[in-house]
Amino acid sequence: MRVVTWNINSIRTRVDQVLGWAVANQADVLLLQETKCGDSDFPFAAFEAAGYEVAHHGVNHWNGVAIVSRVGLDNPVGGFDGHQREPFDEPRLLAATCGGVRMWSVYVPNGRELDDPHYLYKLVWLERLRSELALKGAVGQRSLVAGDFNVAPTDLDIYMPSRWKKRTHASPPERAAIDAIIDLGLRDVTREHLPGAGVYTWWNYRTDGFAKDQGLRLDLALCSPAVADATESVHVDRAARGLERPSDHAPLVLDINF
Repeated sequence: MRVVTWNINSIRTRVDQVLGWAVANQADVLLLQETKCGDSDFPFAAFEAAGYEVAHHGVNHWNGVAIVSRVGLDNPVGGFDGHQREPFDEPRLLAATCGGVRMWSVYVPNGRELDDPHYLYKLVWLERLRSELALKGAVGQRSLVAGDFNVAPTDLDIYMPSRWKKRTHASPPERAAIDAIIDLGLRDVTREHLPGAGVYTWWNYRTDGFAKDQGLRLDLALCSPAVADATESVHVDRAARGLERPSDHAPLVLDINF
């Protein structure tokens, strides 16, 4: 089973690109983030015509997450368990069971700046995610929690760590929040399969970061032991980042064999 997580930065802008890539690369499940549309505007028909089922959680032209599957799509649930008051009602989390694996498509808040209220929102959101996964017993079953976490977990995940010492995406509290999720018993399979430097999933549009290979690893795939043990390979498809009018993220691809 080939599972892909990809922040596509507007599905309406890139539906042909994303679907074409999925078909060409034989993707079984796509966990998409930043779809930037409400449920009524998602191009369901295009994916269904290619043999995929789709669950989407979106409200307006901000945020939005989707799960696209050709190996079954059962029990889709959007958002956190229980009452979701603003801003925690933003469409940033979607779960469904595909191919016998409970999967979460995750789009963590950006955080903006360290002194911005959005930064505290990000930290609380990550703690809610940790609690959600603990409540759902993610570690004890076949689980995959993947998406744009907007955090580079270590200095190895940044092209020049010194530039990010006092910025969001690399601050100690953000990294501690990721560690707390992993400490539930999940495993960062990208690092298990690709332990070296230079493994990035995001490059800044504004600074021509892709051409300079000045990237960050912000897209993570955190797996329960049962799924991590069955993961045969992991790679970042950098070619997709080099397409015309691409997302600023590249697809992170997992091949899983039970």
